[in-house]
Amino acid sequence: YRVWNKSLVIDTVATGGNVAEVRYGYATGLENPRLVTNPYYTYGGSRPAVAVSGSPDAPLFLTGNTDWYLSNASEPWAENLARPDEVRVNGKPIRRERPVYILLHKPKGTITTVDDPQGRRTVLDCLQGVRARVYPVGRLDLDVSGVLLLTNDGELAQRLTHPRYGVTKVYIATVRGHVSDEALRRLETGVPLADGVSAPARAAILGRDKDTTRLRLTLHEGRKREVKRMCAEIGHDVVKLRRTLFAGIEAGSLRPGQWRWLRPAEVAHLRRLVKLS
Repeated sequence: YRVWNKSLVIDTVATGGNVAEVRYGYATGLENPRLVTNPYYTYGGSRPAVAVSGSPDAPLFLTGNTDWYLSNASEPWAENLARPDEVRVNGKPIRRERPVYILLHKPKGTITTVDDPQGRRTVLDCLQGVRARVYPVGRLDLDVSGVLLLTNDGELAQRLTHPRYGVTKVYIATVRGHVSDEALRRLETGVPLADGVSAPARAAILGRDKDTTRLRLTLHEGRKREVKRMCAEIGHDVVKLRRTLFAGIEAGSLRPGQWRWLRPAEVAHLRRLVKLS
């Protein structure tokens, strides 16, 4: 089992669809938990939720060939869901997965998801030799390359993508046309988008050629397709985009499609960044 976005996840696929039994003690104050079968990363689509009532110390029985997510983040006891007293499958205790942290230089043409119904290549296909079940931290579009973290540490992932923490992201964008100083200032002060004005960003021109301009953009929020929409708003469509830094982590010598484990110092840095002990 693992914890993802403050949810306890029982991977009944890995256990062959066998019964998992979850026991909580009275200390959790657990009341009327909700079992949700909708995975954290399913862009679009949903599965039904099943409400389960019972006393705080009653075992919950989970079965079926899917993941079960025990979560209700609106409740004050949600934090306690990360620490069940016991999880058993067919009566035998199972242990929590060891947390793993991966840096991938995402290549263009890969989908940032764990599974694609259309059979396209996903970022998990790049992780040859990784047996742990990990999830991407945030997302990069199909045609975008660069730094992408993957982990099974749900609490860290949730904080790294939460706007409260303003995690730094740096992009190199090649855009159509010659960007003026005035357009650059608009990027830095914020431009109107469909979901509100973009937050102030740092913008710099790295170079120009006959038909395009290369920009370096530093953002502290993570709206969907934000860089592309910001550049389109100032009249310069993006033709190439690469993320060079996320939360202080760079790809370094990794080539597109290559990955490595994060070093302990890098994991410690990420945890400090989002105020995790």
